[in-house]
Amino acid sequence: MTDLLPRPARLRPVDLLRLGLIGPRTRRLRSALSALGIALGIAAVVAVTGISASNQAHLLERLDDLGSNLIMVSPGQNIDGTPADLPETAVAMLGNIAPVQQASSTGDTKARIYRSDLVPANQTNSLRVLSAQSDLLDTLRGELDTGRWLDRATEHLPVVVLGHSAAERLGVTAPGKKVWLDSEELAGAWYGVIGTLKPNELVPAIDDSVFVGAPQAIASLGGGRTPSTVYLRTHPERVSDVLEVAAATANPAQPSVVAVSRPSDLLKVRKETSTALTGLVLSLAGVALIVGGVGIANTMVVGVMERRGEVGLRRALGARQGQITVQFLIEAVLLGLFGGLAGAAVGASVVYVYAAVQGWPAAVPAAWVVAGPSVAVVVGTLAGLYPALRAARMSPTEALRAG
Repeated sequence: MTDLLPRPARLRPVDLLRLGLIGPRTRRLRSALSALGIALGIAAVVAVTGISASNQAHLLERLDDLGSNLIMVSPGQNIDGTPADLPETAVAMLGNIAPVQQASSTGDTKARIYRSDLVPANQTNSLRVLSAQSDLLDTLRGELDTGRWLDRATEHLPVVVLGHSAAERLGVTAPGKKVWLDSEELAGAWYGVIGTLKPNELVPAIDDSVFVGAPQAIASLGGGRTPSTVYLRTHPERVSDVLEVAAATANPAQPSVVAVSRPSDLLKVRKETSTALTGLVLSLAGVALIVGGVGIANTMVVGVMERRGEVGLRRALGARQGQITVQFLIEAVLLGLFGGLAGAAVGASVVYVYAAVQGWPAAVPAAWVVAGPSVAVVVGTLAGLYPALRAARMSPTEALRAG
């Protein structure tokens, strides 16, 4: 007798997909609200991690500007105590080290600077006249207070740029003034001031210095071709590697007479800050992910349980348990996917807008942007699986009564 009963039809994958789309198409408002709940959960995860990562990037960038990746190479002393010299090729050699991003230098001159040619020779205000390369200011992350910095057009001319303290001691507050450069071995000459610098917290010696283009200093001020100090900007994660090879690179013949100074305690601070902020970002991401996951699960469970009447009707019409389960799983996957994609887009947009307002570099972790929709699909599937199985196992009469 049982052989005469019709067997339930086996649905093709295409039919199951169409069946799974019935719910979102017929209950558009409910589906939209469900997807919105999922999107908000994922948007919270992406926004929290992205804003935290942007804040971290901004702080690390500020530490780098202050000098956590700056190295200073200068000549030391020979065995007999006399000052040593760096080779002329030191700047070029140090600049060829792979992690080094920028290399520039200053050099000593024989000149002294005065407010005018009537100032006594012994009143130098303890200011140094240094030759400088055109990329020195950028390497030191220095800032102009007024005027302009030395460039290819002015480094051959009798012009100077004054450090912050030098400008105050000379009473020069703006470009256009002239100062007197003189020495015991050279004839004095007037030099025009083309710029002044803001205070430099990283290298305070710069504030007490006066800078002349290297070609002009060598030609007219007794400047040497060997650098007195070389400044290196390195990759922030490779500072230690550069420190190990800087002396031997600057002076391969006598690395022992080369003094290499660490950037400062900022390097240690940078590492500790990076570790701490990374842990904070991961912690916030975990909390946001849990909150978002609970919201997704609640949305899916309520949505499935509200449709037990529909499940009872379909069971009464001959639908099998597996077909009921697959239908709700497809709906859960689609809602999770669309909601997750929308949430990732909204979260990333929030990060970019917030970072732009704060003036931070926007940093949206790609891993979380990809993980957001994936988590939404997984959580939505798991959240919809239990009530779907429970509803599918109910007898048609019980399901209709519950609905």
